[in-house]
Amino acid sequence: MQNDVTEVTIKGVMPTSNGCAIFLGNEEKTFVIYVDPGIGTAISMTINGVKKERPLTHDLIGSMFLGLGVELKRVVINDVQDGTFYARIILEMKNEIESKIVELDARPSDSIVLALQHQKPINVAHSVFDNMDDMTEILERILNQQNEDKDD
Repeated sequence: MQNDVTEVTIKGVMPTSNGCAIFLGNEEKTFVIYVDPGIGTAISMTINGVKKERPLTHDLIGSMFLGLGVELKRVVINDVQDGTFYARIILEMKNEIESKIVELDARPSDSIVLALQHQKPINVAHSVFDNMDDMTEILERILNQQNEDKDD
């Protein structure tokens, strides 16, 4: 599966009228996933290293991974159907006898937060990445406009 994916990073998080647009991409292309406002906030807080007063759900999951000896290896956005994205979280469980890889079905938004918190790769299946419209130019225009607004 490793060869069927491309690694992406978060290029931008922008509020929308009913949530947040998460811009993901690499040097080749940028695409967008829309998420609910709470997840957008969690992604922004994680990117910016904001400390939380109380643990959020993603923090709890990370603590559970740590307590159970589970390591997040990577996340893969593996499908999109009718504008809805799907993802897999790849975990490794080790004990003194064996090592086992576990794949879990997950929302891409939750997967992204966990990957950012654990500093692990965010991958996108080529079948998804290749079919997404390139939003690089739109993101650059938005960022330029935001910079101009700050200067005024």
